Amino acid sequence: MTRVSRPQEISAWRPSVAGVVEVFHARFTEHAYPMHVHDAWTLLIVDDGAVRYDLDRHQHGTPDGTVSLLPPQVPHNGSPATPDGFRKRVLYLDMTQLDASLIGPAVDTPDLADPLLRARVARLHTALADPGDALEAESRLAFVGERLRGHLRPVAAPEPPRPGPGVARDLRELLDERLREGVTLAEAARLVHAHPTHLVRAFSAAYAMPPHQYVTARRVDLARRLLLEGVSPGEAAGAVGFHDQSHLTRHFKRIAGTTPGRFARSRGAREARRPGPL
Repeated sequence: MTRVSRPQEISAWRPSVAGVVEVFHARFTEHAYPMHVHDAWTLLIVDDGAVRYDLDRHQHGTPDGTVSLLPPQVPHNGSPATPDGFRKRVLYLDMTQLDASLIGPAVDTPDLADPLLRARVARLHTALADPGDALEAESRLAFVGERLRGHLRPVAAPEPPRPGPGVARDLRELLDERLREGVTLAEAARLVHAHPTHLVRAFSAAYAMPPHQYVTARRVDLARRLLLEGVSPGEAAGAVGFHDQSHLTRHFKRIAGTTPGRFARSRGAREARRPGPL
């Protein structure tokens, strides 16, 4: 029986999230990468099939459930290890996320069998797919970096000092103040004097949701008020800080159970049913 070759699929973009140089999704059935290098860290998960590759003259693979981290400036190649090829998702991270001291440990152990890390990387890809979810992507990237450093450091590094009890409150006030224009996780950490991952943990513990979810919920709540005042969904989206109307619609439907358009039309229908003056 002749095997039907699947067409290759490629998607690549550069998100507006500091530390991420490129996002690359691909399906390859026959393509084999020659030896090459990158200036950035290559963080790879394979969703279907498997990849065989050489790194620093040693052969490696991507068995189910692993996360592969290939260091910058170290030659590597790659080819399908299964008959139907492979489908992969890749993040290229700059040196602000993982410094040069981790290159040696990554060469020694590039494939990490860590289900939690893999789940975090997958959720980070989902957040990076929407330009309006930058704060969520920044938060998820911080936890991915923390987990990677935990694997690669030969000696456990001292943890940054834990934030005081007022840090969560200070962050909430900052998020409320900057609700429409937004604030990056790095800037928030600098302003409230806390490490990014500890800042997210403190906020989540205090308010039962991470900072990005709080911001989204507050924006949806403001959009509801504007829609009831007769503002169009497109104008409401921009007024409360969403990237565009589709970004508002996705989150509005998830939280309110309906679209902004239907929500706004329900207001008009109710007003039409009001009895006129006697």
